[in-house]
Amino acid sequence: MEQTKDLVTFGGNPVTLIGHHLEVGDLAPNFHAQKTDLSMFTMDEVKGKKVIISAVPSIDTGVCEAQTRRFNKEADQLENTVILTISCDLPFAHSRFCASEGIENLIMLSDHLDLDFAHHYGLEIEGLRLLSRAIFVIDEKGVIQYVEYVKEVTNHPDYDKALEAVKAL
Repeated sequence: MEQTKDLVTFGGNPVTLIGHHLEVGDLAPNFHAQKTDLSMFTMDEVKGKKVIISAVPSIDTGVCEAQTRRFNKEADQLENTVILTISCDLPFAHSRFCASEGIENLIMLSDHLDLDFAHHYGLEIEGLRLLSRAIFVIDEKGVIQYVEYVKEVTNHPDYDKALEAVKAL
């Protein structure tokens, strides 16, 4: 498995990310993850749509909560666009969070089973079994048009750049 060192920090400390580092122009890899109803999701479900993938370390942290709320709020204003929020939290935690926060415009995904998403998108933080924070914007043909591996995992992504990228498609 490919490893990338010093791409990001977590709490100011460099971490190693495990998986394939992606760039603009790459074909978005297919992956599987669990939905809140415990069924399996694959990228085939969103084929032909624009996709924002919002990867977060844990839905139970302030920045992750804010990131999820922000994309949920923006979802109604984006045509032919699906927003996926993914973490290694259990699907039950996602269900609880969505119910308490009124999150209805996103597909919440859990990568807890085997880190399939993490490995395909280069986001497993070595030794922690958490995803690093990142945003991917994918066009209708499945090509990545925007990537942000957030430099410091505890920081917010650049929401405006990600939203501009999807709106430009």
